[in-house]
Amino acid sequence: MNIGLLPMEFHTRQLRAAGVAPACRWDGKEDPETWRIRAKETLSALIGLPEIAHHSTAPIMQIELNRLDEENGYREIRFRFVTEEQVTVPCHLLIPIHHWNAGKPLPVVICLQGHSTGMHISLGRPKFPKDEQTCHGGDRDFAVRAVKEGVCAVAMEQRCFGECGSTETGSPNCRQAAMRALLLGRTLIGERVWDVMRCIDVLCDHFTDYIDPKQILCLGNSGGGTTTTYAAALDERIQIAVPSCAVCTYADSIGAILHCECNYVPGIAKAFDMGDLCAMIAPRSLVVVSGERDPIFPLAGAKECVTQGMRMYDVRGAHDRLVHVIGDGEHRFYADDAWPLIHRMLDALVL
Repeated sequence: MNIGLLPMEFHTRQLRAAGVAPACRWDGKEDPETWRIRAKETLSALIGLPEIAHHSTAPIMQIELNRLDEENGYREIRFRFVTEEQVTVPCHLLIPIHHWNAGKPLPVVICLQGHSTGMHISLGRPKFPKDEQTCHGGDRDFAVRAVKEGVCAVAMEQRCFGECGSTETGSPNCRQAAMRALLLGRTLIGERVWDVMRCIDVLCDHFTDYIDPKQILCLGNSGGGTTTTYAAALDERIQIAVPSCAVCTYADSIGAILHCECNYVPGIAKAFDMGDLCAMIAPRSLVVVSGERDPIFPLAGAKECVTQGMRMYDVRGAHDRLVHVIGDGEHRFYADDAWPLIHRMLDALVL
């Protein structure tokens, strides 16, 4: 006997129907900049940024470590800052040695891990079982690679990951935090975006001897790619966004496949799809990275988002600032494929 759709099937079908024309999608007629400002206000409200900002404190930076790593070619500064009352964000800033005293600030990449054991993965420093494979097998040692590419890097811990999660097991600890955030009119995505914004404040206030505030990049895989996309849509100081294995239509990814609760924003599919967030980044540079066989952010949905975003890039005369890197594999970063394009975007910034 047919008893109808299962709950997940029912909601996925509803999501596909709702996503045909999200209410805040650019209609092709409104002035692009006017649309972007309006969309930014709507997205900010949906993820709870006004509520988070209301309870925030000025970021107070505290340096905990300053050492030279000659073997790997960088100076390392570990620091932490307060972003809300009782919320502390630990970070590591890596600066290539040959630029330490050069007097010329460098581009800086904010590196965001996804659902892993933490930011030490970006530093290539295994702590827990399987970390070695995560660091190197999936190109997730983001900060190490960035220094090798000649730029500064910040490994930033996201809420509920690593030192901000379960420090004993290294397991992400998102579920209760995501649910409790909803009780307060905010979201875990919003909190992570807020921390990225405050990290940029700290970099611009304390580290301009080493980093160029006009050349700030944000790069992350999976959950880090999600934060990268939302943060770049909302913070124009991010000049180059590199979300990996995260950009995908809601209907094809978090609406159809089991994902962590931290991915969800109440009501967002009625207003936007991820392609609309890509459009909000225009005309700044966007390097979308996908795995050809990614099982949880399927390539077809990623391509659809890139196509949607490209409409705005074309209108704003920035067609070459949105590129789609498709790696020959599954859910991981593809550094060798992405970095040549990142350099191309960086070169365009200084022209």
